[in-house]
Amino acid sequence: MSTHSTVLDVTDRIRERSRGPRSAYLQRLAEIRSRDRGSDRMGCANVAHAVAGIPANDKFKVVTERAPNIGIVTAYNDMLSAHAPYQGYPDIIKQEARSLGATAQVAGGVPAMCDGVTQGTPGMELSLFSRDVIAMGTAIALTHDMFDGALLLGVCDKIVPGLLIGALHFGHLPTVFVPAGPMPSGLSNGEKSKVREQAAQGLVGRQGLLDAEMAAYHTMGTCTFYGTANSNQMLLEAMGLHVPGTAFIQPGDAMRETLTREAVRTVLGKSGVGGVERRAGPPQASERPLGGQRGHEVPSVGAWSCPPIGEMVDERCIVNAMVALLATGGSTNHLIHWVAVARSAGIVIDWDDFSRLSDVIPLLTRVYPNGSADVNAFQAAGGPGFVIGELLDAGLMHADVLTVRAGGIREFANIPSLADDRRLVWTSAAPSKDDTVARPVESPFSATGGLKLLNGNLGRSVIKVSSVPDDRHVIEAPARVFDSQAALHQAFTAGELERDVVCVVRWQGPQANGMPELHKLTPPLSVLQGKGFRVALVTDGRMSGASGKVPAAIHVSPEAAAGGPLAKVRDGDVVRLDAVAGTLAVLVPDDEWAEREIAKLPEAKRIDDGHGLGRELFAGMRRNALTAEEGACSWL
Repeated sequence: MSTHSTVLDVTDRIRERSRGPRSAYLQRLAEIRSRDRGSDRMGCANVAHAVAGIPANDKFKVVTERAPNIGIVTAYNDMLSAHAPYQGYPDIIKQEARSLGATAQVAGGVPAMCDGVTQGTPGMELSLFSRDVIAMGTAIALTHDMFDGALLLGVCDKIVPGLLIGALHFGHLPTVFVPAGPMPSGLSNGEKSKVREQAAQGLVGRQGLLDAEMAAYHTMGTCTFYGTANSNQMLLEAMGLHVPGTAFIQPGDAMRETLTREAVRTVLGKSGVGGVERRAGPPQASERPLGGQRGHEVPSVGAWSCPPIGEMVDERCIVNAMVALLATGGSTNHLIHWVAVARSAGIVIDWDDFSRLSDVIPLLTRVYPNGSADVNAFQAAGGPGFVIGELLDAGLMHADVLTVRAGGIREFANIPSLADDRRLVWTSAAPSKDDTVARPVESPFSATGGLKLLNGNLGRSVIKVSSVPDDRHVIEAPARVFDSQAALHQAFTAGELERDVVCVVRWQGPQANGMPELHKLTPPLSVLQGKGFRVALVTDGRMSGASGKVPAAIHVSPEAAAGGPLAKVRDGDVVRLDAVAGTLAVLVPDDEWAEREIAKLPEAKRIDDGHGLGRELFAGMRRNALTAEEGACSWL
């Protein structure tokens, strides 16, 4: 199947736009890859420090045998249910590496905060910039420069983009991501949301709400809705950066450890050829370990080694990730994060690229919040492998891309299982096992993708339409302007929003307060919509992958704090959000709008939002942040 003309055209536009920075990036990779390996290149004291804390046999392998040394960067902590399973992973990885004649060291840990814990609190204002801190932490870990490859352990919202941004700044290293999987299904996402709406109306007390939340979030693993964390995993599969099919295998599954061991084999280039069947045991004579740096002696057998991540993540790889996001109705956060990821590899993308792809990419899944199924049901239906296979067969993804596996992106259309003799076996994920959850390209849930770009005199923004009812794609109503999400909650509680209304929440962008998610606004707005009112949210903040059924124009850019048009909106202005036409506008005469004064971020609010719970430490990031469409990067 030839690649779709729009996919090719968008890729060509990105390639041309990125020609200068991408060329410079690849030149830097070529220069760094031409060096001798670390223990040969570095001073004796440097090497001694690097291996002082590891067993004598490992020292001998690194220094004398010149064996490959894998750097592990882990986001483990037991505050996050998704990252708690990682506690024992380093020992498993080291054991597997030794069995393959290699070594592994925990190069460093990175912070990992839980948006579920910080939602609606001041701590949430550190969330977006934690991505850049994680990227810097990854760089600090890998800058010891003693590694021949890297394994990255992380799952959730800012953690995966941060690890990926950091890894791309060490793009000369073969790199594989190692997921931990979702928690088993507890209280359904639909029931959880119903209780939240009841609580917002005062129909359920705190204990009833707490019982529901505890039943939904009940053990180790990622949350089971298709938010940013699970969208991360879908995109990594589509980019070929996992062992195929590992994204949604639960932490307690017997296959989980075997897949982690397979990640070690993969980064070492010992995963065999073809990707159909692998034995998770000692290396076979025909398999080739990691190579790539001058002075690194490896056997000459075999014909494949895991490519450097900076070469793998090219324009086609980025487009594949964008396509997978659209085809699954994934998190809107990735319209920020993947812009930053691409920039780290010298690639420049923007929201127009997403919009053009969205016009031709069909929506293939219904996973909460754009359906009732959770990610476990999605996995049972065929999971990422089914979606990737459908997109490849329809020419909607680039098939000619490098991945961490010898068989290329086609390997990622498969799903793993354990044979009776404990071998990992991959079989086709097609056909869908449940067409209420995952459908083929020929009969999609929607002919176009789950995200839409909006333009107009209020700026540029995005909306996740995949979960919004068709009769709510166009909302026109008077505006009510809020300076905080707390103010909206107060107005809701006071009964002031019992009408058709567009809630404008400003001063929520990167430069204002770090661009927190406003997920706490979903229950009250859902209640209003459920009462029959036509409501919408317009904000320069974020709503993550959980924006739900209420139309929300988010990431409005430029933000109000930077003089953006949201700072001109007044109570009573009629705002029209039209996800069909792709417009977002205030219906005020042009001459009046042009002359209207731009409100300023109140100094008291700026001071309040910049202090307490560590927010002072992020002042420099707020000052330097680029726009949401530019990835909200703080380092450029």
